[in-house]
Amino acid sequence: MNGVKAKTLAHLYKQLKTLWRPVAAPARLCSLAACTRKNRNDALHPLWQSPLTIPGGTRQSPINIQWRDSVYDPFLKPLKISYDPTTCLHIWNNGYSFLVEFDDSTDKSIIIGGPLENQYRLKQFHFHWGAINEWGSEHTVDSKFYPAELHLVHWNAIAYPTFEEAVMEGNGLAVIGVFLKLGAHHEGLQTLVDALPAIKHKDTVIEFDVFDPTCLIPSCPDYWTYAGSLTTPPLTESVTWIIKKKPIEVDENQLEAFRMLLFTSDGEEEKRMVDNFRPLQPLMNRTVRSSFQRRHLLDAEVQPKDRAEQVRP
Repeated sequence: MNGVKAKTLAHLYKQLKTLWRPVAAPARLCSLAACTRKNRNDALHPLWQSPLTIPGGTRQSPINIQWRDSVYDPFLKPLKISYDPTTCLHIWNNGYSFLVEFDDSTDKSIIIGGPLENQYRLKQFHFHWGAINEWGSEHTVDSKFYPAELHLVHWNAIAYPTFEEAVMEGNGLAVIGVFLKLGAHHEGLQTLVDALPAIKHKDTVIEFDVFDPTCLIPSCPDYWTYAGSLTTPPLTESVTWIIKKKPIEVDENQLEAFRMLLFTSDGEEEKRMVDNFRPLQPLMNRTVRSSFQRRHLLDAEVQPKDRAEQVRP
């Protein structure tokens, strides 16, 4: 490793240590980008007001998934998910989203299969959402926004001894993305919603145990996958993205509970936690693969009358 590369990696690792410190000393764990829909380039959250980029980066996230341009890969396996509800630890407001963290010291909560060569341990999950229902998701499908998007973050504990090291490598992370659409009340999500008032302010943490995030993942096995990056600093291109085709339904009150959280600490001027997503990034020369064969868009979630159908900004 030459001196320049070593210095670059050292700088990124220092950034990562700041962003992902243990909850005992809350910092900016998986800090989320924010921008408004009408003024994407002018109203960025402070997280994105400094030039945080990967030099020469060619696989940044999120992206717009073009349904008809995705390539069916018959060799993609079904994704197998095995979560132990007792590994859930706590829920906290990190100043950019609320996160639910898990004990990742063993292989009790893992995913395997899909596009992955190894099994990956669950580290945490979090959400991105908009100020209103017309936008909020980080990824889009055929330029369509959803009101919110769930990310379940896993790391390759077979290849790397620590999460921090896995973040720096190309096959280090696997993130399952799930879109949220307006519809029926989601009973599993309500358990989380009920806990949110206790973490309204930045850096507040509460115990949150015995929760199985499988309830937040649609039963439909279909997904897209592509090679991408973290959507927050240090933006390392270490993520195998697995974006579920079918969204889950949540009701208006549940989304509104997300928007009642604050970016700010107790005693500061209140700033509502909304629009905590990163702007779309160019696909470059990447291929988005699908686990399902391309067919006419007959799925319910893409019908024009669907409330999740959004207009590109």
